[in-house]
Amino acid sequence: MATEVHMSPSEVSSWLVPSFARSVTGAGGTAPLHEVEAAARRLLERWSEPERSYHGVAHLVDLLQHVDELKQETHNLDAVRLAAWYHGAIFDAAESAAYAHRGGEDEAASAELARTELAGLGVPAAAVEAVATMVEGLARHSAPGDGSDSAVLSDADLAILASDPQRYRQYLNKVREEYAHIPAHDYLEARRAIVGRLLSRSPLYTSPLGRGWERQARENLTAELTRIDREMATSSRAT
Repeated sequence: MATEVHMSPSEVSSWLVPSFARSVTGAGGTAPLHEVEAAARRLLERWSEPERSYHGVAHLVDLLQHVDELKQETHNLDAVRLAAWYHGAIFDAAESAAYAHRGGEDEAASAELARTELAGLGVPAAAVEAVATMVEGLARHSAPGDGSDSAVLSDADLAILASDPQRYRQYLNKVREEYAHIPAHDYLEARRAIVGRLLSRSPLYTSPLGRGWERQARENLTAELTRIDREMATSSRAT
C-alpha cells in the first residue's frame, strides 16, 4: 500500500519553494535564486486555483513525496521532481470530454509551460526536454525510452489508487467535486472509461518498487467499477 504523509499548510509552504529551487539548480539551472523562487510561487498559484478540489497543492505534495519514496529507481531525480511540479500546472475541468480523456490535467499544455519556464531559468535543453517528455507521457501514463524516470513519475502519480479504502473514497469525492457541474450519468460514463483503462494496464505500476502497490490499487479500482455499474444501472431504471 502506498505510504501516506500528512503535513500542515505551514509545513508545506516552508519547504515547497526551496525544494523547487534545489531541483532547478540540480537540473543545471543558472537563473538567480529570486527568479527561481518567483517561478515556484507562480506554479503554486496555479496549483491553488479554486476549482482544484483534488488536483491542488496537496496532490502536488503527495506526488513529490511518492517520487522520493521511489527515488532509488530514478536516473535524474531532479528532473522527475520538476516534472511532478509541472505535470498538472495547467488544469481545466470545464468540459466532460476533457475529463473523459485527461482527467482535467492538460499534459500537453503543461509540458509546453515547462519548456518555456525551465529554459528561462537556464536549465540545459536536454534536461528541459526530459522534463517535458515525462509530463507528456502522463497523458496515458506511458514511459518513453528506457522509461525509468517516466515510470517513477507515473507510479507516483497513480499511488493514490493504492490508498486504504477510506482514503480512496475521499479521493473519489474530491475528484467528483471538481466536476460537480457535469451530470451524474455523464460523469459516471467518463469515470468508468478511466477506471477500465487503468484496469487494462498490466502491470499498473512499472517501477520495481511501485509494483508493491499493484494489489491494493486493483482492489480499489475493481470495487469502484462495481459501484459505478450499480449506480448506472439504478439510474437507467429510474429513467
